Amino acid sequence: MKLLHRHATGLEYLHLVTGLLQRIRLDSAEHGIWEAADLQWAWRGDQHAEPNGATFLFGDDDKPVAAVVISNRLSCDLIFGPADSHLLSEMWSAAEAALATMADGPIEMAVRDDDAATISIAMEAGFIADDDVAVSCWLDAGDRPQISDLASGYRLRSRADAPTSAHHMIKRNGEHVAERLRECSLYNPSFDLFVEASDGSVAAYGLFWPDPVTGVGLVEPMRTEDEHQGRGLARHILTAGVELLAAVGCGRMKITYMDDNPVSKHIYRSAGFRPADTARSYRRQAQGIVGRDSRHGGNDGSIFE
Repeated sequence: MKLLHRHATGLEYLHLVTGLLQRIRLDSAEHGIWEAADLQWAWRGDQHAEPNGATFLFGDDDKPVAAVVISNRLSCDLIFGPADSHLLSEMWSAAEAALATMADGPIEMAVRDDDAATISIAMEAGFIADDDVAVSCWLDAGDRPQISDLASGYRLRSRADAPTSAHHMIKRNGEHVAERLRECSLYNPSFDLFVEASDGSVAAYGLFWPDPVTGVGLVEPMRTEDEHQGRGLARHILTAGVELLAAVGCGRMKITYMDDNPVSKHIYRSAGFRPADTARSYRRQAQGIVGRDSRHGGNDGSIFE
């Protein structure tokens, strides 16, 4: 089958990548790294205005079967279904063509440790594994814990309670985060939770993404501010959010943490999330490239953030 390559930008990109990831999850309960909600969360920082930033491979039914997505921080994702690893060479050629139009600098990829085919492609192209390892964990709705007690002096709220106030994630995600989230089909302000301290400041938050197509509920992101840590706020938000996801029919919940973060590991594992797979960051520097010809772009942070 001859595949048609097509670039997509803006909301068309968001629609296509959401549908592709949902179809992949329906085909396999375990394949891949990303849920559709992961790429919707990434939308807050990159609306893919550059056509070469997203290349979709279309089959005969006018639906993409795979995609190459390059973020504006220059991480590169190869997105394909469980039966489509034979497309990797074609996808990587599309990735290199896109990267060749971008500024020189390092580029990184997240690859599952059990994805031998993509690891081979990455290493042949000059990528080197580093120490950034992400652990993906799952929780069946029937195994969810009870909602934990909230510490005295705090109250749980959602974005639906305060739709016109400044969004509680502006500090780390920019002044347009509320606008960007509203553009995402899986975003629900009632599932955008935060804990408010007695002085009205935001002490902790967690965003929960129910996907009615796949039945998966994603937890991303979660954070407790430094001065409020150690009071059980993260566990309260997590257990309250998981309860919301179950109430709307999500049968499975997913969360990911960095392997070098023992606090996150303890919170998520103690709430019943069980590790399923690991993914590692692979980086290629601007100089000393081996393998396929390329030019590539820069990213000085982790693709798992």
